[in-house]
Amino acid sequence: MMRSSLRPAWTAALWAVAGAAGAGGVPTGPSANEVVVVGRLEQLQGTPQSASQGVVTSQQLESRPILRTGEILEVVPGLIVTQHSGDGKANQYFLRGFNLDHGTDLAISVDGVPVNMPTHGHGQGYADTSFVITGLLDSIDYRKGTFYAETGNFSAAGAVNMAYRTRLDAPLAELEVGAYQYQRALVAGSAAAAGGDLLAAVEATSTNGPWDLDQDLRRWNGLLSYGRDSGDRRWGVSLQFYDGSWDSTDQIPQRAVEQGLIDRFGYIDDTVGGESHRYALVVNGDQDLAGGRLRGTAYAVDYRMELWSNFTYFTDPVNGDQFEQFDDRMVYGGTLAWALPLEVAGLANTLTVGSDVRFDDIGTVGLYRTIARERFETTREDAVEQLSYSLYASLDTRWNDFVRTVVGLRGDRFDFDVDSNVAANSGSTDDDLVTPKFALILTPWAHTELFANFGRGFHSNDARGTVITVDPTDGVTPVDPVDPLVAATGTDFGFRTAVLDRLQLSGSLWFLDLDSELVFVGDAGLTEPNRASERRGVELSAIYRPLDWVIVDVDYAWSRARFKGDDPAGDRIPGAVENVGSVGIVADHPSGWSAGARLRYLGEAPLIEDNSARSDTTTVLNLQGGYRFTPRFRVQLALLNALDSSDNDITYFYESQLPGEAGPVADYHFHPVEPRQLRLSVVGTL
Repeated sequence: MMRSSLRPAWTAALWAVAGAAGAGGVPTGPSANEVVVVGRLEQLQGTPQSASQGVVTSQQLESRPILRTGEILEVVPGLIVTQHSGDGKANQYFLRGFNLDHGTDLAISVDGVPVNMPTHGHGQGYADTSFVITGLLDSIDYRKGTFYAETGNFSAAGAVNMAYRTRLDAPLAELEVGAYQYQRALVAGSAAAAGGDLLAAVEATSTNGPWDLDQDLRRWNGLLSYGRDSGDRRWGVSLQFYDGSWDSTDQIPQRAVEQGLIDRFGYIDDTVGGESHRYALVVNGDQDLAGGRLRGTAYAVDYRMELWSNFTYFTDPVNGDQFEQFDDRMVYGGTLAWALPLEVAGLANTLTVGSDVRFDDIGTVGLYRTIARERFETTREDAVEQLSYSLYASLDTRWNDFVRTVVGLRGDRFDFDVDSNVAANSGSTDDDLVTPKFALILTPWAHTELFANFGRGFHSNDARGTVITVDPTDGVTPVDPVDPLVAATGTDFGFRTAVLDRLQLSGSLWFLDLDSELVFVGDAGLTEPNRASERRGVELSAIYRPLDWVIVDVDYAWSRARFKGDDPAGDRIPGAVENVGSVGIVADHPSGWSAGARLRYLGEAPLIEDNSARSDTTTVLNLQGGYRFTPRFRVQLALLNALDSSDNDITYFYESQLPGEAGPVADYHFHPVEPRQLRLSVVGTL
């Protein structure tokens, strides 16, 4: 395929960012304007601009019993992480009345490097966190809503950044074993080298899972990083490695279980699954510059995914409905931000200006019909170049002891170039968007803050959809292109307080309007743009420390999501969960004993627009206990799904056809929660 045209612009911008980052250092720990979730509860910490913002430190991360890597993100209040397929695939995310599919309106990053993939083979904004080594995470920074100048694409519902540790106090070895042939081993260590810190880690995971079809998950993760800190200047470089393969038990039709054709952990197609890799080089740093602080990150990512799925089974009785989604790309990009303290007219200000640039060089993104993973027909195959770049600025002003404001403005531009196997669907286009931000923070009395936020955000649409003119399946039927950028407008009113001893409370009332919704299409396993939507909701959180060695946290979120306008199909948004909650307790006794428990609740959701089909609720309890025999050796036992819930991780409603059926049948399709299981881990340091 002929490739075009976007390289000179992104190359110059990337090298500018890389040069600045190389002169700086590795940002470590939470910044001054963030809330530290676990800390002293007797006083508020940080200076956030909303009640929907915070940082969770490693103290809380280490104490959470989790089934799969992505569940570590459930430290974000109101965020639920599930799965509808094999564990090698990106998770499903639910937040603020969104079924976010695999990440469309949730921007996820690791050490400042974006995880979401635009114009992805399986779905817009696909965010696979399988490469993350959770045992090395230092903190998770989250912010929900459209109010932050530094967050851009895919952040309408929220943004999350996971940060790795840059050094370990001692070499670490961890071995974990459990039911269904689950095995995980982690070896990590750091050492002083050439005036800095060198850290290396390797993690291997394998499991067959509880499925009738062995999952045969094999995953390797690696991290090698080096950083130096010279006081006013810090810099670092890291290599990240991930390689995984798996077989899948996708969602299954309820009627097949009721008819006794398969059980809850059965399958229809035994040849679906996937392979993926992600290799990343990251340079980041920060340094004092002209009275302010300059931070930068530059990255290059080699990514590839092959995914075989079959959600509708045999609507083609001869060949079946299995299809392959393929994605092979290089991603280059960087960020640069400079924060300058200013005093103007006796007022304390912080001015922040920044820029992002990203170039996705997608060699092939394709959709193919397959039989037992062998291609026999190409639905479409494209080469895509997608360039995005932005400028933003914000001004944080402390007017007096009681009033503070943050005013921001962000501008984003996207350039798309698509070279398709269907000539009519090739082309180039571009779009830009300016998004204002505003926050008012009041401190009416000690240990209490009130917040009012307004802002606009957005997500980009798949580049192929921005230039499409005909249906790729027949090459004839006219198709209208979609808007490249979809705006979202949000408002948030919130509070946080620490007026009660050992207790912090926070809450928010939020509203979000989206110009175009992305909705899951079950019979194709894809998402498509739909009508404009509006959402509103309430979020409440509490953290309580009854004893110095015990922490209790409670989160609850309610939301209402509707399509705008009149349509005979109805106004409900499929998959928009209405109630989400969790309760957790962590105890770490000075004697060496520790324990943790987390109850997670995922409420009902409409599955089609007229609300005639709804999902059931899901409740799961995970437990964890351990003992630290010495400061360097501990043993932990996790009991996952302790109540052996038979609920579903996720449920859909759409048409499918089983062998012997005369035609497609509308039915519930579900992926069950994994049954009760034990996992034992042994952790030692030298």
